[in-house]
Amino acid sequence: MGTAIETLDLTRHFKRGKEKELVVALDRVNLQVEEGEIFGLLGPNGAGKTTLINILTTTLLPTSGAAYVKGMDVVEEAAEIRRYISLVSGGESPGYGILTARENLWFFSQLHGLRSRVANERIKEFMEKLEFTDYANTKMHKLSTGYKQRLNLARGFISDPDVLFLDEPTLGLDVLSARQIRSLVKEWVKRDSEKTVLLTTHYMAEAEEMCNRVAMIDQGKILACDTPENLKRGLEAKATLRLEVPSDESGYSWLREMPGVLGFSETTHIETGTTTLKLLLEDELGIITISDKIKKKGLRVVSISETRPTLEDVYISLVGRGLK
Repeated sequence: MGTAIETLDLTRHFKRGKEKELVVALDRVNLQVEEGEIFGLLGPNGAGKTTLINILTTTLLPTSGAAYVKGMDVVEEAAEIRRYISLVSGGESPGYGILTARENLWFFSQLHGLRSRVANERIKEFMEKLEFTDYANTKMHKLSTGYKQRLNLARGFISDPDVLFLDEPTLGLDVLSARQIRSLVKEWVKRDSEKTVLLTTHYMAEAEEMCNRVAMIDQGKILACDTPENLKRGLEAKATLRLEVPSDESGYSWLREMPGVLGFSETTHIETGTTTLKLLLEDELGIITISDKIKKKGLRVVSISETRPTLEDVYISLVGRGLK
């Protein structure tokens, strides 16, 4: 297996607003992605994920450093790289609204120079696999969000790229649509060991299910890179606590300041009126301390449990906060 993607001290700066404030979107990023991998890039919105994707897909120039796709320089050999890659972004329009789903796929197949027989075979294959054959003659603008994203993914596969970039492909999708997209991507890579996927997401469970290795990024910097199991194994000596409590306008950030708390995340659920708190603790003794503090404050706890480490716990340990 060769190297599909490589970055060397890749950096990208932007200037924002009237004051021309300097924003560092990528800060000396070094990554190496091998052929045959589904490689995850994990981080919150604004972490630098999409900026990295844009540079690797030759739509944005780096400020400094270097990046290579299939051994080709993204600056000097951009036109050649585009023959081997495809990009699918969550929430992006998959084509032209006045064309049907099938017409859109045919249009993009011809942009890639596919022969008619090959194009028709692939269109049929991916419409069947993504289960939207019944919508083949439906105009794109009439498709639901889920079916638009299925069409978007089919468009990404139509050229049979060597490297597929997926930028939050399941963003805003229902559970079923997201599961079908994940299954198809895994099957595609498994079928051909030379295919490579770079997936950006802030859904940690999605990365755990799909990725051979993951890199965690925050404020443009790579914080860690390894297999999901190795990253989680590093937290086995710690304790992770999950609390379900009634939502409170003042929040629960005071827990962050307690001794032994290494990281904290707080997620409010509007539909249930509850808040999920996740705490990463130095050891299991911290659980007793937290429980006693909650009792003294007279807070009602809906549920409390110690959990096994997840990728989100790894992220919390690195930056001290969750993704939301």
